[in-house]
Amino acid sequence: MSTSSPAADAHARRSIPFWAKVFIGLAVGILLGYLARTYELTWLTELLVTVGTIFVSLLKAVVVPLVLFALVVSISNLRQVNNAAKLAINTLVWFGITAAISVAIGITIGLLTNPGSHASIDTSTAHAVATQGSWLDFLKSLVPGNILGLQVDSSLEGEGADLAVSSALSFNVLQVVVIGIALGAAALAVGEQVAAPFVDFAKAGLEIFQKLTWWIILLAPIGSAGLIGKAVANYGWDLVAPLGIFTLDVYLGCALVMFVMYPALLAMHGLSPIRFFKGAGQAIQLAFVSRSSVGTLPVTQQNVIERLGVPREYASFAVPIGATTKMDGCASVYPALAAITVAQLFGVHLGVGDYLLIAFVSVVGSAATAGLTGAIVMLTLTLSTLGLPLEGVGLLLAIDPILDMMRTATNVAGQAAIPAIVAKRHGILDEDVYNGVVSSSDAALPVREPATA
Repeated sequence: MSTSSPAADAHARRSIPFWAKVFIGLAVGILLGYLARTYELTWLTELLVTVGTIFVSLLKAVVVPLVLFALVVSISNLRQVNNAAKLAINTLVWFGITAAISVAIGITIGLLTNPGSHASIDTSTAHAVATQGSWLDFLKSLVPGNILGLQVDSSLEGEGADLAVSSALSFNVLQVVVIGIALGAAALAVGEQVAAPFVDFAKAGLEIFQKLTWWIILLAPIGSAGLIGKAVANYGWDLVAPLGIFTLDVYLGCALVMFVMYPALLAMHGLSPIRFFKGAGQAIQLAFVSRSSVGTLPVTQQNVIERLGVPREYASFAVPIGATTKMDGCASVYPALAAITVAQLFGVHLGVGDYLLIAFVSVVGSAATAGLTGAIVMLTLTLSTLGLPLEGVGLLLAIDPILDMMRTATNVAGQAAIPAIVAKRHGILDEDVYNGVVSSSDAALPVREPATA
């Protein structure tokens, strides 16, 4: 029985849906970015950059406790889930299957379009990036240096007497995942009675940080305006044009993964693709503008549980793992196309063995995308494994933010789709929730406006 008042119902009918607010924010941001670039309005560009940066910083501020508490709670709750180990293995297997299909899509598009051959760019100005990836770096990144996965990066700034050391704190998300899994496993091992106070603390912390996150998410329309406006103001067609075919290829490849591969897999399992995008749409939109899979994690998890019908006990494990290792856009489509582009730019022939190696690196090394420094390091890992010039990475950096929006949206779509597919295969998916027949009372939590009397 509904307890809402007529006034509250009328307010809900009049209120603008959250997705519409995000799209309005995107439209406003595109317009402001265009004006800032066309009329060289430096103050407007700085304003857009500031607004976007603040929004992403707020999201990042809650990521570490969210991931840590979510994993501790989910791992400790696995005793309540039947066939928990099989669920976990199947999740990772499906991550690998979709990564392999995604990299095949990227390679196919690259072979058909030859993006490097059509690029009007001077390779003599190329330089290797300072941050590079290797398999040893990836292995080292798995081992936490401290209980919080905290890292300090120091650099020298200035010259002569003005020389100073500048330090910045950051968190290695993959290490946080390792710590969370280890703590949850230890809580399981010591027994429910002993671990109860610790698990209760983690549950309370998770609830509190989820509430903080929803308050931040309500700022998404403003944040999206700043982020998309910043991209438009800083990266016009004059920067994209020299690598126009490559840019279009990345968007096409990600679109095929998101709108063809995922829907096909969902349909094969008797799940409606349209219902999937309705359920996961918020997370995909936020991923596009924020360019952060981990920053979108709270929304992805809420959508997967409340709108796609995946059990909370399983989703709270699968989604955080996916947010750090399931990167079909950044670690499959993009490095495949970028490797082909770089090879063609420098006149290096790639054979069948090289393409198989690209696929292997994409499937096995995708966790390095979160463990190190994003898609650029994943690309250097791919290029170094193939023996291609690392200077090619520098040529692609100028347009990376434009590409990253579509890559991240694709990542998050996969991070929502795979838990739904695995849950359906194991018979634990609430299909009434997925199909919208039954809606959870919390389903609209991130978009519900306060009722007025």
